[in-house]
Amino acid sequence: MQAFTKPNITFHAAKNSHIEAKFSIVIPTWNNLVMLQLCLESIRKNSKHKHQIIIHVNEGTDGTHEWIKTQEFDYTFSTENAGVCYALNAMVTLAQTDYILFLNDDMYVCPNWDVALNNEVHKQINQLWYFSGTMIEPKYSSNKCAIAPFDFGSSPENFKEMELLSFIPKIKPPDWFGASWPPSLVHKEMFSKVGGFSEEFSPGMYSDPDFSMKLWNEGVRNFKGLGNSLVYHFQSKSTGRVQRNDGRKQFAAKWKIPASYFYKNMLLLGDVFDYEIPLMAKKDIAFYWAKLRAWWIAK
Repeated sequence: MQAFTKPNITFHAAKNSHIEAKFSIVIPTWNNLVMLQLCLESIRKNSKHKHQIIIHVNEGTDGTHEWIKTQEFDYTFSTENAGVCYALNAMVTLAQTDYILFLNDDMYVCPNWDVALNNEVHKQINQLWYFSGTMIEPKYSSNKCAIAPFDFGSSPENFKEMELLSFIPKIKPPDWFGASWPPSLVHKEMFSKVGGFSEEFSPGMYSDPDFSMKLWNEGVRNFKGLGNSLVYHFQSKSTGRVQRNDGRKQFAAKWKIPASYFYKNMLLLGDVFDYEIPLMAKKDIAFYWAKLRAWWIAK
C-alpha cells in the first residue's frame, strides 16, 4: 500500500478571541459544504454554551474554501485531502480552550448536547477521562452505542428536523462504556501528552481505537459515553473516496492485540456504564488468544 503523503497545511486564526468558550470544536470537512453548514447551524441553535469552532478544509473546491473565508471561524486548509489525523492535529494548534471536542461534519447536534458533556467534565478531579456523545443513526449497524435505526433523513435536503426534535424527549438512552469516537471530548493537555492522533494511521482508519489506547496507557480508565448528549449522524461517509490504510493490521502490529479485543474486553464497548465495574486488561485465556490473533493479523 502506498504511504499517505502529508499535504501542506496553512493556518488561519480568526481575529476574535474565545474567552467565554467552553470547548474547542474541531471539524474536518472535505467538499461537503451543505452538510457542514447544517452542522454549524445546529451548533449555533442547539448549544447551551459558547464554543470555539475550528474547521479543517480539505480541498474546498465545492465552494467550502471561499465560503469559510467569509466567516469568523478559525480554520486550517490543505489543497489536498489531509486525512483525519493530520487535520485534527493541525486544528488543535489553534485551540484556545482546555477541551477538545471532535465532531464530524455529517452530524447535527441536538438541543443541549453540550450541557451533559460540560457537567460531566466538572465532576472530574483529574484529566483521566474521555467522553463521547450518543449518535442517533438512520441505519442499523454493528455499533452497540448508537440509537438505530431511526431515519430522520440521509442528507440536509431530506432532513426531518422537526420529527427528530419531537423524537428526542421520548428516549432515555443510558450512559455506556467505551467512548472512542465523535462526538468525543478530551482535555487538551491529555491530547498533547499522547501526541494527538497518530499520523502513521493516515488517512485515518483505526485512528480512533489507537488514540484511546494511547490514553489507556496514560492511565485513563473513564471512557464514558453520555446518553443525554445526542447527535444525529447522517452516516455520510467520505472514506470511499480515499485509499484506506490497513488500520486493523497497523493496530495489531503496534499494540499486540486486535482493536476488537481492546474495544470489547478492555473498554466494554456498548455495555451500560457502571462506575462499580473497573476497566482492566485481564491476563486470562482470552487475552493470550487475542495476542495470538494479533500476531496473525499483523503478518
